[in-house]
Amino acid sequence: MKLKKQENTKTTLHPRNAHRERYDFPSLISTHPELGQFVSENKYGDLSIDFADPNAVIELNRSLLKHFYQISAWDIPKAYLCPPIPGRADYIHYMADLLSQNNDEQVPKGDKIKILDVGTGANCIYPILGNSIYNWSFVGSEIDPKALDAAQANLYDNTQFRGKVILRIQENADHILEGIIKSDDVFDLSICNPPFHESPEAAAAGSLRKVKNLKGKKEQKVKLNFGGQSNELWCEGGELAFIQKMIRESIVYKYNCLWFTTLVSKEEHLKELIIALKKARVAERKIIQMAQGNKKSRILAWTFLNPEKQEAWRKRRWG
Repeated sequence: MKLKKQENTKTTLHPRNAHRERYDFPSLISTHPELGQFVSENKYGDLSIDFADPNAVIELNRSLLKHFYQISAWDIPKAYLCPPIPGRADYIHYMADLLSQNNDEQVPKGDKIKILDVGTGANCIYPILGNSIYNWSFVGSEIDPKALDAAQANLYDNTQFRGKVILRIQENADHILEGIIKSDDVFDLSICNPPFHESPEAAAAGSLRKVKNLKGKKEQKVKLNFGGQSNELWCEGGELAFIQKMIRESIVYKYNCLWFTTLVSKEEHLKELIIALKKARVAERKIIQMAQGNKKSRILAWTFLNPEKQEAWRKRRWG
């Protein structure tokens, strides 16, 4: 019995996402020949890669970044998280929509738009995509010096980012925004992909489930590139505690940033987070739904500026 072929269009992705169509592997291999060794026919009769193979996933990412975003070189150290490009691009596109609501429904573009990426990681993926797609400028924060060095290497290898993306080290593990946002900083938006798990054990179990699901069988050991570093995967209290702290810290910087945003993986956390936003006395909050295939997530956004002050911000910043 022949299996039904998979759908060609990923309709759950943002309408402007360049990755709505299934991967065109011949074109990707033409752009990045190194991908070819990892591509073969899957059970549906389609060309694909083994998504449980870290080396294959990295080469796929390199090909996507080169083919769609003109990124000539990109790498991450072993044992650091390898981000899914389509999902990361979705966050950027939804943030462009959010900013457009303050700009007569027109997406503001150009390096005058300044974004803070909280926890940019070794991959530096959000600044790379955000600058490539909309030419926004970025400040990326990172607590891990090795990750910061890797991110800087990715920027250095692609000259178009010089002067457009600046990286800052977070020297105090107890803080998220404090120590990163300076008194004279002005950001139109902040983005964040917070640590998901509440302990190393939970993070390890989650990685094992991921590999098991991808391979369809039990794996005894997590492959290095699906491990991730501790600060990427877990923090005390997990995602909920991290975002609650971010909300508290954002009060201090209410006039330094128009919109604060973060991914929220667990929908059940929203109730507690909305309570935290009410306590912070934000002027407006939004929940933006996202989906990549069967995986659903959402973006929580908040601002301390009322509509009148938002309009003043637009006129002052964007003209």
